[in-house]
Parts: sequence; structure tokens; C-alpha cells
Amino acid sequence: MNSYDIIKRPIITEKSMKVELDRDGNEIKKYTFEVPKTVNKLEIKYAVEEVFGVKVAKVNTMNYDGKLKRMGRYEGRRAAWKKAIVTLAKDSKTIEFFDM
Repeated sequence: MNSYDIIKRPIITEKSMKVELDRDGNEIKKYTFEVPKTVNKLEIKYAVEEVFGVKVAKVNTMNYDGKLKRMGRYEGRRAAWKKAIVTLAKDSKTIEFFDM
């Protein structure tokens, strides 16, 4: 699995794009991606560093179960997925894709 297979898509919502500040008033660089359920934090870190050319400080992951959905009298389940929140190092550049 290469780096471009690990990062499926960025998650761009109001909550994920909210700017957070640390104690010194500096902006915390956090970016959110959808990743496959089989990858671990180290693989996500190396993939983000390779694809975007940045330095990753921390990776947090969350697993989501698929929602139960109905179609008439039948019901099925959406696919389960995994979300990764990547925090960049203070001396790292930002990811231009997320800049608006």
C-alpha cells in the first residue's frame, strides 16, 4: 500500500477547519483525513510526510461504525471507516490544500 492509498480524502467540515490556539497564542496545525481501517498511526504519519512534505508531530485516530440505513422494507449498513487527525510540528509548513 503506497502513501496515496493510505490518504483516501481530506475531511473538510466546520469543526475540522476550526483554528485552535495554544497557550502562547500560536496556531495549532491540525488536519483531518479519512484513512483505511487497516493502517496504523505510524503508516499515517509517514504517508502524510511523504505526500505533503511536512513534519508530523502527532496522529490521533478514531474508528466509526457504519450507520444502519433503510431502503423500503430492507435495511443495510454503510461501510465502517477510520478518521485520522494529524497535528503538524511547530516548525513545519502548513498544507496548502486546506488554506482558504
